[in-house]
Amino acid sequence: MITGDLKSKIDRIWDTMWAGGISNPLSVIEQLTYLLFIKRLDELHTLRERKAARTGQAIEQAVFTPDQDELRWSRFKELAPEPMFEVVKDGVFPFIKTLGSGSEDDSTYTHHMRDALFLMPSPRLLANVVDQLDAIDMADRDTKGDLYEYMLGKIASAGQNGQFRTPRHIIQLMVQMMRPTPQDTICDPACGTAGFLIAASEHLVDHHSEEIYQSEASRKRFNSETFHGYDFDNTMLRIGSMNMLLHGVENPDIRYRDSLAEAAEDDAEKYSLILANPPFAGSLDYESTAKDLQKIVKTKKTELLFLALFLRLLQTGGRAAVIVPDGVLFGSSKAHKELRRILVEDQKLDAIVSMPSGVFKPYAGVSTAILFFTKTNSGGTDHVWFYDMQADGYSLDDKRTPQPDKTDLPDLLTRWQSLQGAPASRRDTDSPEHTRKRTEQSFLVPKDEIASHDYDLSLNRYKEVEYEAIEHDAPADILQRLTDLEKEIETGRRELESLLG
Repeated sequence: MITGDLKSKIDRIWDTMWAGGISNPLSVIEQLTYLLFIKRLDELHTLRERKAARTGQAIEQAVFTPDQDELRWSRFKELAPEPMFEVVKDGVFPFIKTLGSGSEDDSTYTHHMRDALFLMPSPRLLANVVDQLDAIDMADRDTKGDLYEYMLGKIASAGQNGQFRTPRHIIQLMVQMMRPTPQDTICDPACGTAGFLIAASEHLVDHHSEEIYQSEASRKRFNSETFHGYDFDNTMLRIGSMNMLLHGVENPDIRYRDSLAEAAEDDAEKYSLILANPPFAGSLDYESTAKDLQKIVKTKKTELLFLALFLRLLQTGGRAAVIVPDGVLFGSSKAHKELRRILVEDQKLDAIVSMPSGVFKPYAGVSTAILFFTKTNSGGTDHVWFYDMQADGYSLDDKRTPQPDKTDLPDLLTRWQSLQGAPASRRDTDSPEHTRKRTEQSFLVPKDEIASHDYDLSLNRYKEVEYEAIEHDAPADILQRLTDLEKEIETGRRELESLLG
């Protein structure tokens, strides 16, 4: 959680850049991202210098050569504003735009940084921002993440085509429910700022650090082969790549791709875990949509096409946790029904978590749900677990004020883990979820019942509402009380008149 002190420091930097002439929030974040990247390069080089000093060997994978020493953050931050401005504009930025080019291990960061533009309008503004950033201790992984999340949260308007940021606590909930392992290959085909990939990386570090760092091969797999993200917004790709770096993932596969328009033969059945919140709004022309997706479901709706894409990308046995608008759950079109039938009959639909409509405010008030499914290509759905999330720890208005005493998330996780923890052959007796009534917050619905309702997956179709019987007095008694009351009023009125003469 970001502290008040760190928050005020970022606010001051933001105000400084705003007053200095950079008023577009995305431009502010981009420029800060580049500076944080430059600072991180110097930190990496310093760590490798210290290792070389301890071992008495040459620096491995040095970021800077001796004649590039002036380009390091720790060097130019000491300069006066005008010389600093010249070094960063004419030296540092050209350096980071070509860093790693032509090498086999050319990183995703350097690839996206080639399009970086230096927009600082004056030496004094640059020097001011560098001083303020340098005063923030970012040695802790959580501090870097909180800092970046807070900056991204200052973008107060939704993106185009139905895109908007997924709240961090919802992302963490989905990751905790999926429990990624070091063996997973994780993908978000609409990654934006890479929030899902970052949360997955943090989960792996927190729960599997020994396995991740036990050898050079396992470390390389974590940094270069585990995380994959697509987006067709180059600004988001740059921000997402830097965001991953600030969270300690050195070289994820973050690349430009219009996921729905390009056939994904190279990535078909490549991933074991998909975490995503794809764009909801909009329809595509059949001509601009990948033909392999149209084979799964004939539709123009982006939310349905993304579900078809997830099925295409997942390995057999792969799992997915994805956010969808409620319309996907009960839509009556042929494409809606067919896609739900595929999830229930041909794959294994595990769970549906219904979320309150305010979760995505102030960006949007749309009602959403989280789908959890496993790709089997041979069925396997027995029961589908439903959970009715009514509170997520924040007010459901545009302010989204924290309300830590009003959250269903711990209960949701406990119930899900109870269901997952019981052995498959004994879940009917070992998990209380199998005995819960439809009036409770979570319950199971058998596949046959879902099929009988045209594969309707909306919670309200199956949830039962308990009505409390209220006894009312007989109408004659109520009328008598009214008559008595009227007499009492009339008596009082006459007494008042007599007192007034």
